Amino acid sequence: MGIKGDLMDIKGPDQVFDMESLKKIQIKKKPLQWILAIIVLLIVVFNSFYQIEPEQVGIVLRFGKYTRTTDPGLRFKLPFLESVTKVRVQRQLKEEFGFRTEEPGARTRYSQLSYEEESSMLSGDLNVAMVEWIVQYRIADPYKYLFKVRNLTDTFRDMNEAVMRTVIGDRTITEVLTVGRQEIEITGQLQLQELCDLYETGITIDQLVLQDVNPPDPVKPSWDEVNQAQQQKDRLINEAKAEYNQVIPRAEGEAKQTVLQAEGFALDRVNSAQGDASRFKQLYEEYRRAPQVTRQRMYLETMQKILPKLGSKLYLDADAKGVMPLLPMESLQGITSGTAGRREAQ
Repeated sequence: MGIKGDLMDIKGPDQVFDMESLKKIQIKKKPLQWILAIIVLLIVVFNSFYQIEPEQVGIVLRFGKYTRTTDPGLRFKLPFLESVTKVRVQRQLKEEFGFRTEEPGARTRYSQLSYEEESSMLSGDLNVAMVEWIVQYRIADPYKYLFKVRNLTDTFRDMNEAVMRTVIGDRTITEVLTVGRQEIEITGQLQLQELCDLYETGITIDQLVLQDVNPPDPVKPSWDEVNQAQQQKDRLINEAKAEYNQVIPRAEGEAKQTVLQAEGFALDRVNSAQGDASRFKQLYEEYRRAPQVTRQRMYLETMQKILPKLGSKLYLDADAKGVMPLLPMESLQGITSGTAGRREAQ
C-alpha cells in the first residue's frame, strides 16, 4: 500500500496524527536503500578491475575505440565506459588444412569429412597432388590482430592456400611427393610471413609443416607401381656402384703396386750398375797407380772368397816320388768324398 496506506492506518478519521509512528515508517526504508547501494557498489567494483593471465595481454577500448594495452596482472578500467579484450600472445596457435583433428591425444581422432577443395593442388608439370599441412603461429601484435583485418581467421586461411598453391605450382610432382618437401616448407613459411606482414595481421609464423602428400586416390595404385620401379632402379644402380667401387679401386691399387715394384726394381738395378761401375773405376785407378800391388791384392781377395768353399786341401810336392808312409789315409778319404759330394751338389 505504500506510505499513504501506512499513514491512513496510523491516523483514522477520528484519531490524532502521531509523529512517532511516521518516524518508525521512515526507519524501515533505510535497510533496503543500503542493500541497493551495496549491490551497485559491487557491480561498479567488479566492472572496474580485471585480471590478465601471464600468457595474455589486455586490449582496452573506451566507447569502442582503442586506448591502451595492459600487461599481465590485476588492472583497473573505467566501469561501463571501457571494455577489455584478452589476447593470448604467448600461446602457439594452429591451423589445419586438408584435414581436421577432432580429438588429440595418444590416439588422435581425425574428422571423416572430406576437405579435397583445400588439399587438391596442381603441380608445375600439370599433375594433381593431395597436400595436407599445418601452420603454427603466434600473435605478435594484438592491436593489428584485432583491428587491422576483418575476419582475420578466414583471411589467414585464404592466405595459406594461396601461398601453398603458388609454391606447389612451381615444382614437379616428383619434388612435391619426395625430395622437395623440406624446401616447400621453408619457402611456404617465408612467403606466408611476407604476406602476413603486408596485410598487417600481427601474426608471426613459427612453422609450416607438410603432413600427408599423396596423389589422388584414382591414380594412387599406378603411382605406387611407378615408385616401386623407381626404387628397384635405384637399388640396382646402387648395387652396381658398390660392385664398381669394390673392384675398380682394388685393380687400380694392384696396378699401381706393380708399377711401383717395377720402378723400384729398375731403380735398384740402375743403382747397382752405377755402384759397380763406380767401384770398377776406383779399382782401375788403383791398379793404374800400382799394378803389381793391386794385382796381388785382387788375387788374395779372390782366393779368400774361393778357398773356404773348397773345404780341406792337400798340397803335394811336384817332385815327390811316392806316398808318405805316415799320411792318414782315412782322413784323406773323408776329405776326398766330402769334396766330391760338394762338387756334385754344385
